[in-house]
Amino acid sequence: MPFEFGTEVYRKAFPDHRESPNRPTIRGYISYGLRFPAACAKHINDSSCANVYIIVSRTLANLTPCLEDLKAALGSKVVGVRIGMTSHTLWSECVEVTNECRELGVDLIVTLGGGSLTDAAKLIALALANDVKESEDLKKLPKALGANTTETKAPTVPIICIPTTLSGGEWTNHSGATEDATRRKYQFAPPLRGPSIVILDPELTTTTPDKIWLSTGVRAVDHCVETLCSLINNKKGDADATQGLKALISGLLKCKTDRNDLEARLSCQIGVMFALSGPCRQSKPGLGASHAIGHMMGPLGVGHGETSCIVLPAVCKFNASKGVNVERQEKILEMLWELPEIQDLGLDKAKTDLGDILDAFFRALGMPRTLKDVGIEGDTIEELAENTLHDEFAGTNPHPLKTKEDVMEILELVKG
Repeated sequence: MPFEFGTEVYRKAFPDHRESPNRPTIRGYISYGLRFPAACAKHINDSSCANVYIIVSRTLANLTPCLEDLKAALGSKVVGVRIGMTSHTLWSECVEVTNECRELGVDLIVTLGGGSLTDAAKLIALALANDVKESEDLKKLPKALGANTTETKAPTVPIICIPTTLSGGEWTNHSGATEDATRRKYQFAPPLRGPSIVILDPELTTTTPDKIWLSTGVRAVDHCVETLCSLINNKKGDADATQGLKALISGLLKCKTDRNDLEARLSCQIGVMFALSGPCRQSKPGLGASHAIGHMMGPLGVGHGETSCIVLPAVCKFNASKGVNVERQEKILEMLWELPEIQDLGLDKAKTDLGDILDAFFRALGMPRTLKDVGIEGDTIEELAENTLHDEFAGTNPHPLKTKEDVMEILELVKG
């Protein structure tokens, strides 16, 4: 049946995830079935929160009635609005909003937009709890790679996310943010927390340009593939990643054919949840080189998801050439061949490896496939390789990236 609004589905996102010291679970809830203003107002009115701060994408604020609709639904509880934040979440902008929220006595943050806003809100909530007043203070907060230099307090300001892309940051307890001066992206870690509620509205996502919708969906595909390729895995995590991957492959190709297919859009949104559930189940972070390189491509001006379109197939070929996860790649390949949408791509099964099938899928979506396609050339490639070694997932790739030459071996495959 076609998707219809009317009855809310509201439940825990990950009801069977168990807390562990190294991998705190996502405690949030998922909501869909109501239009986003009604769902957001319902849950805020059921809470004790009185001072709401909205972070909204510039496009939604300026070109659609979405912000005004949300403000009308929330009424006098809205005490502040931030319109637009730079992609890949600059430290300086997060600090600006942190200071404004502190002055306004904000007790709940709502994001309306893409992954950079989600990452910003998570970092802002952590910064509020730890008296961050300038960018230098962010260096004291815990990062996924590097020691925590202070006792860090857990966030107390809850977040409601209303995502318009498929980047999936609403399902993690990490936040990627870029230091302005170095253009290096850091992954901030727990006690940072994901949002309390994620509201899914597939009709809202039709405001997102197709290129962004599809490419961020590819980012979620990357989560699934690198989870399934990882040497740090478990059965439940693999099952979630498999479910997410199937939903995303099918849903994204349907969205490419018909951008108004709301059922396919919701399928993609729920697929993202399962895509992130897999990594959350790992005993420790265990994604790989596609994420490591992608984190460092972002500050060079490449959008969320486009990084995965370019790098993921090459990473699969690199790892296979080292013989580190061949069996796991073959299992993914066999699963993908079962999907009618993959069979329709016209590939020769006898001559196709996982990297090839992902390449064909990304091309069918019209995604960029080389570094040159996104303006990364010359010395910038060398900079990208060096920065990648600072990312935690360089070390958890099935064949760990220990030297610049390791990274360059992958990048050479996609120079263009």
